[in-house]
Amino acid sequence: MIRWLTRLLLRSAFHAHPAVKIFSIACLLTSSLRAAEKAPALSNLDINRSIEQGADFLIAHQNKNGSWGNATRTKGLNIYAPVPDAHQAFRTASSALALHGLLECRDQRPATLKAIERGEAWLLETLPNVRNIDPRATYSIWAHAYNLRALASLYRYHDDPTKRDEYRRQAAIQIKRLVRHEDVNKGWGYYDFQHVTAKPSGSIMSFTTATALLAMHDVAITMDIELPATIVKRGVESIQMQRNPDFSYTYSFSHRWTPRRSINTPAGSLGRSQACNAALRKFGDSEVTDTVIRIWLQRLFDRQGWLDHGRKRPVPHEAPAAVSGYFYFYGHYYASECIDFLPPQEQQKWQQKLSALIISKQEKNGCWWDYPLYNYHYAYGTGYALVTLARCR
Repeated sequence: MIRWLTRLLLRSAFHAHPAVKIFSIACLLTSSLRAAEKAPALSNLDINRSIEQGADFLIAHQNKNGSWGNATRTKGLNIYAPVPDAHQAFRTASSALALHGLLECRDQRPATLKAIERGEAWLLETLPNVRNIDPRATYSIWAHAYNLRALASLYRYHDDPTKRDEYRRQAAIQIKRLVRHEDVNKGWGYYDFQHVTAKPSGSIMSFTTATALLAMHDVAITMDIELPATIVKRGVESIQMQRNPDFSYTYSFSHRWTPRRSINTPAGSLGRSQACNAALRKFGDSEVTDTVIRIWLQRLFDRQGWLDHGRKRPVPHEAPAAVSGYFYFYGHYYASECIDFLPPQEQQKWQQKLSALIISKQEKNGCWWDYPLYNYHYAYGTGYALVTLARCR
């Protein structure tokens, strides 16, 4: 009922007199704030119960070969995905996120351990073959980034020196692939419809660049791997160039010229700002202070309605402020990283809010999903959510 009323408010607000718009949006944001303030205090028992249900879903829906997700759920609204590399990227990224979630939640039940073993075997066999063929859509960026996340989790999970050497070797391959697909104008994107050059020269996205940088940072710290300094510096500069003074971030490099376009406003940037702030902070940007982190964490809860209204919508960017559903669990996953920047005495209150919110979005069958992407969304959504909850314990 609350979700239905929220949608009704926003739909009416964007087709009404300006005064009605202001009133409706104010009501929406106020209700979101009250919901966040009334979030029940959760114990680790509550979080663990939710995590087990999520793990059970991934166990039950793991493919026979150890991966997760597939392209069998088709519909007229699926996003552009040239075969075979786009779906290779989608499946690998989704499987890596699912495995990342199972590893980080530390569920030691035999069925979970078996799923991890199967998922690891599939991923290690698949990683060297993940490439991009069609230069118009380099979705492999997502695969390389989340492969690095899964490898870092595997490295922390196993203390076997032989296994760890293999994880380091595989991580080096993924970093090289990211370097190969870095845009000539700094950073990473995933579309190049006009130029189709040997090295991408299309549309750079702030959040894609942040995703790649944070994944590289994870393996660098976990495995003591030296990152290519020039590439990192260019990536950081790319995000900084897409940052607005209020620490919202434009959707892409070309959007810098229209910073007040709805997708680039604080509401449109709500899911991106967490990742971009985290990436810049981890690579030493002194402007991303604790105060900036607090402001954007608070906005994530106060303005939850903006992101939630786009959740589960089948058309990208159709929600108000051009929000796409796939920013929902993505944004909260990176918010859980932002919490770690704050002093320890502050972290628990944010973790309580975040865990209560994530648990409230869990489906009856134990999964989480926010955007219908062929049949990959259950795996990546559940992976994001499991890691987020694990960080909140």
